[in-house]
Amino acid sequence: MSLPSHILIIDDDETVCSSLRLLLTRAGHEVETTFDPRSAMRRIGKKRPDLVILDMNFTIDTSGRQGLRTLKEIQSIDSSIPVILITGWGTLQLAVKGMKAGARDFLTKPWDNKMLLNSVHTLLQLDAVNNQEEQGTRFSNIIGQDSGFLAILQTAQRVSKTNASVLILGESGTGKELLAEAIHYESTRANNPFVKVNLGGISSTLFESEMFGHKKGAFTGAISDRVGRFDRADFGTIFLDEIGDLDMSCQVKLLRVLQEKTFEVLGSSQPRKVDVRVISATNKNLENMVIQGSFREDLFYRINLISLQLPALRERKSDIPLLVEFYVNNLKDIYQRPTLSVSKHALNWLEEQHFPGNIRQLKNLVERTVLVSPGERLEKEDFARQFRARSQQTQTINLPEVGEISLEEMEKQMIEKALTYHQRKITPTAHSLGITRSALYRRLSKYEIPYDA
Repeated sequence: MSLPSHILIIDDDETVCSSLRLLLTRAGHEVETTFDPRSAMRRIGKKRPDLVILDMNFTIDTSGRQGLRTLKEIQSIDSSIPVILITGWGTLQLAVKGMKAGARDFLTKPWDNKMLLNSVHTLLQLDAVNNQEEQGTRFSNIIGQDSGFLAILQTAQRVSKTNASVLILGESGTGKELLAEAIHYESTRANNPFVKVNLGGISSTLFESEMFGHKKGAFTGAISDRVGRFDRADFGTIFLDEIGDLDMSCQVKLLRVLQEKTFEVLGSSQPRKVDVRVISATNKNLENMVIQGSFREDLFYRINLISLQLPALRERKSDIPLLVEFYVNNLKDIYQRPTLSVSKHALNWLEEQHFPGNIRQLKNLVERTVLVSPGERLEKEDFARQFRARSQQTQTINLPEVGEISLEEMEKQMIEKALTYHQRKITPTAHSLGITRSALYRRLSKYEIPYDA
């Protein structure tokens, strides 16, 4: 192959590692092996492999949970890395779980050498093609022609080549994460990790462990070392989503690492240096929060060297037809409907509708309509039918009876009703309650309410 291929093998069986190394080295690949998933995370954080071959069943855990956990950690560092799962205890259920978690292929031991090499070469070629397609096109792939929106993209593109901290503001569903990714992949750090962190989904008690990592035995339940998000993002970019949901005690800890560029892993007194670019995002008004005393002023200015305010979809309605046609063209390939199109009348009608969930809601509506509409030309009635159906769903949750009941109990009952209605799924439940996913996660934790991940 013309492109360099660095393959990382993660397996605690030395014989397996040796056999795979010999096979892949003879095929012209650069191969690195490790027996320890924790060590693998540190290596991936420092240098992105072109492909990972990951064992599902380790000696300490033959259930596959360790393998799935390692796969998810790889995905959190860089979801574009192709991963082949390999196991001596292959089951269909395990394979499905692995593929859902982001693996590209699943092989069982003993493997067939020809089949394994074919999988490796195919995935490397696909990855190379994807990288070529994405190179230099991150901003051009963000759809829009509204003049105000284009001005924001131009500013983002100019600052992408710097190391300046960026704060992206905007309502939920306006594309903050997409813009953060574009900034990273157009920067000089593009070949290093882009680590996404949903701060609203991390409780204050787990903040240090999640962000800075911990050593085995650092606290009750710390049964193994954990690599923190900042460690994984070293020399790359860390994306701090929903930073407005971070409580004051965690804000102090975050500010310290941003100022000093060092942190300490829980259970270790050895300071660790880190070189990361910080991109933050929130749908909240941080300036008002600073005035109210719920967000630190020094942290606000630390993350806010460059501020980008993404407009709501209602402020750029002329972009709705462009977005709809873009989504439909993508869905043609996914659902194998090459002649699918949208009528002009339908586009005009969609442009006049209100989408409080912004681009995310519009995309969801388009995909639902494509899925259920049999015709090859989508008309206004096709979209309107799905639009009405979802509106009715979000209006059918009743408040509990108010009597001798506390406000907290009322809130708990309302959340449980919403969860039951939406089959315990987080996103539609949060939408129907009018709160963010992170706010819902906090309440679920507070009331110890089970839900589907």
